[in-house]
Amino acid sequence: MKIEVWSDYACPFCYIGKRRLEKALSQFAHRDQVQVEFKSFELDPDAPRDTEKSNHERLAEKYGMTVEKAKQMGENIRQQAADEGLDFQFDTLVPTNTFDAHRLTHFAKKKGKGQELAEKLLYAYFTESKHLGDHAVLANIAEASGLDREEALAILKDDTAYAEEVRHDERAAQQMGVRGVPFFVMNQKYGISGAQPMQTFLNALQKVWNEEKQAPVLQDLGDEGIACGDEGCDIQNNPS
Repeated sequence: MKIEVWSDYACPFCYIGKRRLEKALSQFAHRDQVQVEFKSFELDPDAPRDTEKSNHERLAEKYGMTVEKAKQMGENIRQQAADEGLDFQFDTLVPTNTFDAHRLTHFAKKKGKGQELAEKLLYAYFTESKHLGDHAVLANIAEASGLDREEALAILKDDTAYAEEVRHDERAAQQMGVRGVPFFVMNQKYGISGAQPMQTFLNALQKVWNEEKQAPVLQDLGDEGIACGDEGCDIQNNPS
């Protein structure tokens, strides 16, 4: 089974959803036969690399709310993250453009380190308040993920390196009608939108596994002969 996850490093629910999926997989009997691949999605492609505004100020401006309201929203998300064992530090978080982080992820995937890098980038952004738009910071995280620091830095300095791979993922999301992340696709035909509860992921994993492994059922249609039917299903939930 393959699970493709469209997400962004600036998306708190992507980190929460990632952890809930991982918890579901830990309870799934066939977890060793599940491949998870992260895909690129930018919530704000026009976000500046550097800004003097705080995370709360940028959210207030983006959604037309007061800074205080933005802080309250952040606190609600922080509590949800804490329930999953995550430590979000919204007060010191450094807003930035995530395009280079996504480019670096595709480089890491080519080296077999995509999973390691994705986790470290999310942790660096939401817990350590690292600047993910800074090439030196990204190169350090790449090195901590088992990649060559100088090679990673060279990739980052070349604006075209792995840029098409990022755009390809984003076009694929657009073609599927994805408007927000996280968005999970199982076996390229079953979709789950949002950071759903762990049990929702576990139920979906089992349902998809059963349907994919189930032997075809033959139905006697009399004079019309024998037919084999398999309609499949669509798992679609509302964003969390």
